[in-house]
Amino acid sequence: MATAQGASLDRKKLLADPIMVSTIVVLVVFLTLFIIYPLVILLVDSIIGPDGPTLDIIKGVLAKPAFRTAISNTLIIGAVTGVLSTLIGLLFAYVEEYVQLKTKFLAGLFKVVSILPVVSPPFVLSLSMILLFGRSGIISKTLLGIQDSNIYGMRSIIIIQTMTFFPVCYMMLRGLLKNIDPSLEEAARDMGASRWKVFTSVTWPLLLPGLGNAFLVTVMESVADFANPMMIGGNVDTLATSIYLQITGNYDKQGAAAMAVVLLSITFIMFFVQKYILEAKATATLTGKASRQRMLITDRSVRIPLVILCGAVAIFVIAMYICVPYGSVITTWGRDYTLTTKWYTKVFVNYRGGQAFTDSFLMALIASPLTALLSMIISYLVVKKKFALKGYIEFSSMLAMAVPGTVLGVGFIRGYANGLFRTGALQFIYGTTAILIIVFIVRSLPTGTRSGISALRQIDKSIEESAYDMGANSFEVFMTVTLPLIKDSFLSGLVTAFVRSITAISAVILVVTPATLLITVQINEYANRGEYAVACAFSTILILITYAAVLGMNIFIKYFGTSKAQEED
Repeated sequence: MATAQGASLDRKKLLADPIMVSTIVVLVVFLTLFIIYPLVILLVDSIIGPDGPTLDIIKGVLAKPAFRTAISNTLIIGAVTGVLSTLIGLLFAYVEEYVQLKTKFLAGLFKVVSILPVVSPPFVLSLSMILLFGRSGIISKTLLGIQDSNIYGMRSIIIIQTMTFFPVCYMMLRGLLKNIDPSLEEAARDMGASRWKVFTSVTWPLLLPGLGNAFLVTVMESVADFANPMMIGGNVDTLATSIYLQITGNYDKQGAAAMAVVLLSITFIMFFVQKYILEAKATATLTGKASRQRMLITDRSVRIPLVILCGAVAIFVIAMYICVPYGSVITTWGRDYTLTTKWYTKVFVNYRGGQAFTDSFLMALIASPLTALLSMIISYLVVKKKFALKGYIEFSSMLAMAVPGTVLGVGFIRGYANGLFRTGALQFIYGTTAILIIVFIVRSLPTGTRSGISALRQIDKSIEESAYDMGANSFEVFMTVTLPLIKDSFLSGLVTAFVRSITAISAVILVVTPATLLITVQINEYANRGEYAVACAFSTILILITYAAVLGMNIFIKYFGTSKAQEED
C-alpha cells in the first residue's frame, strides 16, 4: 500500500514539473522517429505489396539460393567467431586475474592487445591481413615464396573477426573472474584438487552464464559486421554485404528491406536471449565483490603455457597493427620498400583527404556530446523517475544495440527518402549531415545508457531529494547534483561516442552522399579499388585521431573526473 502511494506521489511530482515532462516528450519523439520508425517502415515494406499484406516479398528473398547461402555463411561465421573470441577473451582475462606475470612489460602488453581492437577503426585488421598474407604479402610472398596467395574468403573473415571481437569477451569475462570469491577455489585446492579440477568444477560453472552471454554478444557483433566481410570476404557473401549490394548493385530497395528484416529477426532473437536470460543469470551467479585478494598462480606448468598462448596472440595482433602505418610510408608493397610520403601527399592533394577528415571530425565532435548527454538523461529517467513511458524509453534506447548498421541504414533510406510514411514530412534531412549525426547518436546511445544506468544506481536518492527540498527544479538538480556525480560515466560515454562515430561505416555507407566525405567510406572505396597504400594512409591518420581522443579523454578523467577526488578522500 505504502509503495503504491509512494509511486503515485512520484508521478504527481513528475507531472507537476514542466521541464521533466517536456524532456520526456522530446525523448519519446526522438526515439520513436529515429529508432522505432525506421524499423517499422522496414517491416511494412517487407510485408505490404501492391495488393495489400503479403509474405511473398520475404518468401521471394528467401527463395534466392544466393541469399540462403548468405544466411548460412553468416551463421557459420558468427558461431565459429563467437567460440574462438570467447575462448581467447577468457584466456586473456584468466591470465590477467589469476596468473602472476614476471614482468610489467608482459602485463602491459597483454592489456594493450586486449583493448587495442576496441578503439581501432574498421578495416585495419583486414588491410593488415592483405598486406601480410595477400598476393604481395610479406609473409606469403617475401618469406614463403607463394606467388598467388588467395587470402580472401570465410577463413580470413573468421580470423579477422576473432581478433576484432575477442576484446569484448575479455572485458565481460574479466569482471566476472574478478568477482569470484577466491575462498571457493582455495577450499577445493585444500581438499587436494588440481588446478585443472578447480577450474572445471568451481570456476567454469560460475562462469558459464557469463560465457554464454559473451558468446552471444560476439555472435551478434559478427552477424552485424559489414566492414571486414566487405573487404576480405571475396566471393563469400554475408547478410550485411548482401543487403548493401542489393541496394547499390541491384537498386532493389524493397528487396533490401526484406533482407534487412531477416537479419534483424536473427539479431533480435539473440539480443533478447542475451539481455533478458543470460545477462540476468550471470548477474545472479556472481554478486558482490571478492572477500579478499586472490593468490596468483606461480606454478610454471600452468603459467608458462598460458603466457606463451597469450604471447602468440599478442605478437600476431601487434604485427597486424604495425603493418598499416608501415604500408602507408613505403613506395610499393611487395616490390619496393623505400620510405616515402607520397601516399600522404596524394591523400590530401589528390583525394580530398582534408575534407574527409574535417567532415568526419566535426560530425563526430557534434554527435559525441549530444550522445553522452542524451544517454545520461535517459539513464536518469530510467533509474530515478517513475512514469508510464519509462519502459518504452529504456527499451527504445537499448534497441539500437540489436540493430545491425546496414539494417539501420536501409531503414533510414526507406523511412526518409520520401519523408515520413511517404508524406514528404522530414524529407529535408535526407542526404544531409544531419541524418548522419542522428545515425551516429543512435548507434552509440545504448553504450552510454548502460554506463549511465550502472553509475546512477550507486547514488543514494536522498542526495537529490535534499536539493529538491532546497527549492531546486529538476533541471538544476540534474545539472548541479546528478551529472557531477556521474561525471566519469558522462566523459567515458563522450569519448566512446566520438570513437564509434568517427569510425562508423556500416550504418552511414548507405545514407552518405558525395557531398559529404567520411574517412571510413574513403578507406572502403580505395581498398576495394586495390589502392591499399592510400587506404593505409587514411587508416593511419584515423588511428592517430582516435587514439589521441582516447588518451586525451583518459588524462582529463584522471585529473578532473570524480574518481580522483574519491581516491584522495
